Amino acid sequence: MQQEPQASKQDRILSEQDVHEILRNERRRAVIQQLQRTIGEASLRTLAERIAEYETGESPPPRNIRQSVYNSLHQTHLPKLDRQGIIDYDKNRKSVSLRRDAREVNPYMDVFLFDSYRFTWAEYYRSVAVIGFLTLLAVEIGTPIVSAIDSVLWASLFLVAVALSTAYQLRGYRWVLLDRLFGGL
Repeated sequence: MQQEPQASKQDRILSEQDVHEILRNERRRAVIQQLQRTIGEASLRTLAERIAEYETGESPPPRNIRQSVYNSLHQTHLPKLDRQGIIDYDKNRKSVSLRRDAREVNPYMDVFLFDSYRFTWAEYYRSVAVIGFLTLLAVEIGTPIVSAIDSVLWASLFLVAVALSTAYQLRGYRWVLLDRLFGGL
């Protein structure tokens, strides 16, 4: 009886359950976010320092916190992300690099905080569109105060808000864009 070959890290497709398991831990999310900000690679020491800064709000973070983050990343989180095909972790060189497959988790991480509420970018853009539509409708029916400003100006303001939001969002994913543009090189 012939066994089917097991999928390697390169051709593995993550299930939604796998993605949720990966992102369930704040430090694993922080690793992916930090690697996205550094165009895909960093040393374990740098990751531990940045994540400890984030967790404590102190720069530099206390040595014991930095060491705790370093140990948990090295022993638990980076090996798990490596097994799942999200990163490549070289234990000997203590280097971490983001894999192309990390894009699979982006839709699940595509969240921003507003006070203590979590919103996806889709919810944000939908809200801007609905508010823009209702504002333009209010201008057209002559609602006081709102109709004092021309509808073209209102539309322009909402388009600028969308453009600035898009620029901010894309800034966080520049490694993905660079990879798409120059990935084959």
